[in-house]
Amino acid sequence: MLVLGIDPGTATTGFGLVESVSNRMKLIHYGTITTEATAEMSQRLCQISEQIDELIKVYKPDVAAVEQIYYFKNAKTVITVAQSRGVIIMTAARAGLEIAEYTPLQVKQSVVGYGKAEKKQVQIMVKSLLKMETLPRPDDAADALAVAISHIHSCRLANIYKDGWK
Repeated sequence: MLVLGIDPGTATTGFGLVESVSNRMKLIHYGTITTEATAEMSQRLCQISEQIDELIKVYKPDVAAVEQIYYFKNAKTVITVAQSRGVIIMTAARAGLEIAEYTPLQVKQSVVGYGKAEKKQVQIMVKSLLKMETLPRPDDAADALAVAISHIHSCRLANIYKDGWK
């Protein structure tokens, strides 16, 4: 199973592709999609959609795991991130991908074992789980990898539960 993890944003959207084969995870690719702050919102959203679509065409993931929005103090920020998130989900759905969604709390719990973990703790665990030489950077890409890992963990737990605890 190849998972495209996504940390939505308008200025920066993180993405990470993680493959799960025989209970092992393998890092395939990760990075960010950035848009110009001076560009019109419609153009920024189109750019995000086009680049997500290109990732899907090149890597052919089985599922897109997208981080849900958490509370922002700035209402304008939450609205723009929600727009980006909507475009990302629509783009993945149009490509026929299954969509999974995880809250930041669920991601931290899955990757670190503690729902209120700091970003650095998440990065350290992502590095360890994916056998990376350095911490994944920037934060948006590290978060996207963590979302992909969360989906893989969630699928494994679902299979264990389905098959019965042994």
